[in-house]
Amino acid sequence: MAKDGLTEFKLVGTRPDRPDGLDKVTGRARYGADFALPGMLHAAVVRSPHAHARIVSIDTARAEALDGVKAIVTRADFPTGLTGEDWNLQENTIAGDKALYDGHAVAAVAATSKLIAEEAARLIDVTYEVLPHVIDVDDAMADGAPVIREGAADPTVPEGLHPNVVKYMEFGRGDVDAGFSEADLVMEKTYKTEATHQGYIEPHACVGQMGSDDKGEMWVCTQGQWFIRKMCTAVLGIEASQLRVTPSEIGGGFGGKTTIFMEPLSLALSKKAGGKPVKIVMSRSEVLRATGPTASASMDVKIGMKSDGTITAARAEFRMQGGAFPGAPVDMALYCCFAGYKLANVQHIGYDVLANRPKCAAYRAPGSPMGAFAVESLVDEMCRALALDPVEVRLKNGVVTGDQASYGPKFGSIGLKEVLEAVKDHPQLSAPLAENQGRGFAVGYWFNHNGETSVSMAIGEDGTAQVSVGTPDIGGSRASVALMVAETLGIPYEDVRVNVVETGALGVNEPTHGSRATFATGKAAVEATQGAIKEMCRRAAADWGIEAEAVEWADGAAQPAGPNAGKFPPMTIKEIAAKMGSTGGPISGHHESVPDGVGASFGAHVVDLEVDPETGRVTILRYLVVQDAGRAIHPSYVEGQYQGGAAQGIGWALNEEYVYDDKGRLANPVFLDYRVPVASDLPMIDTVIVEVPNPGHPFGVRGVGETGITPPLPAIANAIEDAVGVRMTHLPINPPKLLAALKAR
Repeated sequence: MAKDGLTEFKLVGTRPDRPDGLDKVTGRARYGADFALPGMLHAAVVRSPHAHARIVSIDTARAEALDGVKAIVTRADFPTGLTGEDWNLQENTIAGDKALYDGHAVAAVAATSKLIAEEAARLIDVTYEVLPHVIDVDDAMADGAPVIREGAADPTVPEGLHPNVVKYMEFGRGDVDAGFSEADLVMEKTYKTEATHQGYIEPHACVGQMGSDDKGEMWVCTQGQWFIRKMCTAVLGIEASQLRVTPSEIGGGFGGKTTIFMEPLSLALSKKAGGKPVKIVMSRSEVLRATGPTASASMDVKIGMKSDGTITAARAEFRMQGGAFPGAPVDMALYCCFAGYKLANVQHIGYDVLANRPKCAAYRAPGSPMGAFAVESLVDEMCRALALDPVEVRLKNGVVTGDQASYGPKFGSIGLKEVLEAVKDHPQLSAPLAENQGRGFAVGYWFNHNGETSVSMAIGEDGTAQVSVGTPDIGGSRASVALMVAETLGIPYEDVRVNVVETGALGVNEPTHGSRATFATGKAAVEATQGAIKEMCRRAAADWGIEAEAVEWADGAAQPAGPNAGKFPPMTIKEIAAKMGSTGGPISGHHESVPDGVGASFGAHVVDLEVDPETGRVTILRYLVVQDAGRAIHPSYVEGQYQGGAAQGIGWALNEEYVYDDKGRLANPVFLDYRVPVASDLPMIDTVIVEVPNPGHPFGVRGVGETGITPPLPAIANAIEDAVGVRMTHLPINPPKLLAALKAR
């Protein structure tokens, strides 16, 4: 195995077919909505049509009288006394005294068919007292704004702020005022981004079954079955061990399927219906109205720069709303926004603010794209004002291994410099541009995550390997783990099968989130495999009558470690496996940990685009993603992550947003009106994989899934200014908004 991370491997770095590919292209794979059980009931959810309203009464009599209705639940069917995030999850699952946003669940009904359940839901009479609402994050902080939840603020919030401010943070180093005084140019601007949805194709779906003994099972579309178990049991007031959760295949998540929305409703309905399984499948409208988008943000950024491009000081003040509950990713936005820059003087201030919107969820590097939009836009403006090359300014100020990050810790091995050098060498930077065409550049960052991880692997009687993992496969992680295990064992890729298992089969695993799956699960799988190899070497040693330490593993076989160990022919994995029943029994390996050695990830994007000055329409002409992967285990899936992040970022920059009417109701709750990019909107997205190995992983892996969505927002805004000379500071930059700016110019 490589010690320097640069050694060529036999399998790692190749591009075999993904092991779940045939199932998915033939329709054999089972997604959340594909599960069905005998006697299964179907559920429908009653949702508030108001952004903010007191629930005066709920009358279920007419629905209960409908033939085929088997159970109805309201908040009265859930336990009381929950606190903290458990209460937040319960309140978001089903409203208590008040509905806090348009689409907030108020009641749920289970019936013998979906049509009957939907009819019964229409027959449930809910009386509301409509209350004033607030949608915009700045409006929610203003004097006189409606108070969404009294007493929700934590002790960090200074006196005098509006009750909708529920968390405050401030950190930094140096003297920013002194730093600004050293600068030749100081600029300060305000930027805003709107809330966007992850846009996964597969709606949320689950089947829940629970008996009167509080023992239950769930089959669910999720990024993390242990999180689902933990959250559902907390909301329902039962023990975690009593619920077994099996993940389905997943049709996209991007962070939005790491939490619960309607899953506890299926279990509560099942228990009330005598233990019959209950299926819930959300409509697209329900997904957009009632699951977790990312936050919207209002951000003030101030930067000082010398005429040679040296940044002398930086300050960021971010305000983010995470819906009607605490949890906006303002902390992570602040951690990431200046992470690419060496800064002696830096200050970060953040506000977590409530608004009458759905409880936000993670979305691919949560917080980082907003922070990058503000900071990278302002840096670009300053480069233009000082006639400096934007890539060279990033190289001049960019962090390298050993530098202290703006948010505190020192960086381990990082590849920002290598990424920027690769951008400089790419031919797109010299491609000619015509009238109304522009080029934009920006960098992005994500710190990556480790998380609780548990993996088991077992050697089969035929010398093949079965690996059990707890992280659902979203971006090809089965293939990546199989490659690493096969490389470690020295056997063919096809001889390794990776299974995503249910909560009863392994210790706790965090979800596939935070760019952790290939890093953390892969590292644990290699450790588990090394355990099995150690045991196989021990058995070969026993057969040869030598010490176990005198045996090593190479090319899929145990062999003497040197001439002093004796002359024995290599004993292959198939030979060892064939007789393991008579040499000590099954051979397996296990590893459980919160792995250390996470590698941070930097990327840089270059976009060429054209603006139609008559309509404000933006056409993406060319797009380049350059990002450090540490080591690309399966390059095709790394490239796919890069391209997917860029595509989602392009949608966020140009079209996507939650649009509310004057009553606080979502006005674009279907994909016809909520505009995500389709293939015809995008060019081929070029990718360059930079490999600066992460020493904290046996194969040099650093996560790649998050960083790619971070640079597109500012890169596109920068390119638009380059094309037509207008600076857009409020996303999305849709045609009406851009056309108005062009006319105002």
